[in-house]
Amino acid sequence: MKRVFGAVCLLCLLALQTKAQTNKSNNTSLPIGVFDSGTGGLTVLEAMLSLDAFNNVTGKAGADGKPDFNKEYFQYLADQANMPYGNYAAENKTDLLKEHILKNMQFLLQPNFIKNNGSVAKPNVKMIVLACNTATAYALTDIKTKFSQEHINVPVIGVIEAGAKAALAYQKAHGTGTIGVFATAGTVASEGYPKTLQNMAKEKGLPALSVISQGGAGLAESIDRDWSYFVDTLTKARNEYKGPSLKNQKYTIDTSLLLAYKFDKSKNKLLCEYDDKGSCLDMQLNDPSNYVRYHLVSLLEKMLQQKTVVPMNTLILGCTHYPYLRDTIAKVLTELYNYKNNNQYRYRNCITAHVELIDPSVETAKEAYLALRAKELTNKQAVQQNLFFITIPNKNLAEVKLQPDGWFTYDYKYGRVAGAKKEYVQYAPFDKENISKASYERFSLVLPHAYKQIAKTL
Repeated sequence: MKRVFGAVCLLCLLALQTKAQTNKSNNTSLPIGVFDSGTGGLTVLEAMLSLDAFNNVTGKAGADGKPDFNKEYFQYLADQANMPYGNYAAENKTDLLKEHILKNMQFLLQPNFIKNNGSVAKPNVKMIVLACNTATAYALTDIKTKFSQEHINVPVIGVIEAGAKAALAYQKAHGTGTIGVFATAGTVASEGYPKTLQNMAKEKGLPALSVISQGGAGLAESIDRDWSYFVDTLTKARNEYKGPSLKNQKYTIDTSLLLAYKFDKSKNKLLCEYDDKGSCLDMQLNDPSNYVRYHLVSLLEKMLQQKTVVPMNTLILGCTHYPYLRDTIAKVLTELYNYKNNNQYRYRNCITAHVELIDPSVETAKEAYLALRAKELTNKQAVQQNLFFITIPNKNLAEVKLQPDGWFTYDYKYGRVAGAKKEYVQYAPFDKENISKASYERFSLVLPHAYKQIAKTL
């Protein structure tokens, strides 16, 4: 039978959990759930699959030559149909965002899913890792509260605290500097990282930190090939584009900074709308690397405007998609450190020669392992196959509005309202129809452990 949340109800899950919770030996054999708005959370799964930070026998810190999660298996869920999560705050739809997230928690906790009007068996999970900064920022507290109220004994781990810990640890070892937070617009709007960082500093008796944030509108979307932000077959600018441009009043490309942006113009990675005289009337980004360039320049320009006196030496990659572009981010930061304008270094007072890039994935994996041991949830039975799921638009819903690529239109996606009690999405295993060949190629290069497991299911 199909189950729905209504607004944020988890009552229907209690019966599903009771049997597993009362028999600890059965509970330990369940998979660990890993959730993200898209495929970015695979960076966290990769960290979990490759982590060797503890002794597997004693659970104490220290590598033993064996992956810490080698006896566990995983159930990954990407809410691809409803992403990007970062835009819900800007559209004043955080209540709708929370509803999406809680419905996805339901999927992970239930022992089946609906496919082609039939019920398909799958295990429920014993732990959930929110491998999504925006979901952590807006829904972690709600999830933990609901689970507590409904006596659902499933630990939930978020990524923000882990990233903040890693940033402070680097600062302690290498000296104090401004901590940059490069995240989705939604995560930045939540102020999850600055609040967590300042609270941690206060607990440690440290002075207030210098923190600067930049919302990377369009970057995660372009990495996940969202049609509103990136289409690799385009040859000219288009009206449906939602990213930074000359005409976008919120994310405006500043023509006086074109030399600083240093956009890649090859292979239609930068598109222009021309007038009859060949002048560019609008400029649109059409490649993830150009989104990186735009937002890093915007971050440093913000530091100049705010007259930040402490150079940035640490940058938290506050979206799990961003580590895919780690090398590009590092390269662009070095370019900007050396960038001259009117024969003067424009950003030398803003950043240090080396800016440490903090990927919260490893720290999140460590926290998950420690929670697994503390809750006595380590698997003692045979490891089963990892499962990978994605949400897709429910085309059986008469009202649904789709783009040419088959996903929700921007206006429909963010025009929906919370509490409508509609099944907007369906759940499907990873396949070659809903995830592009280019994405799988990226996984194989950047996420070898995760890709190996995904490939077994295709």
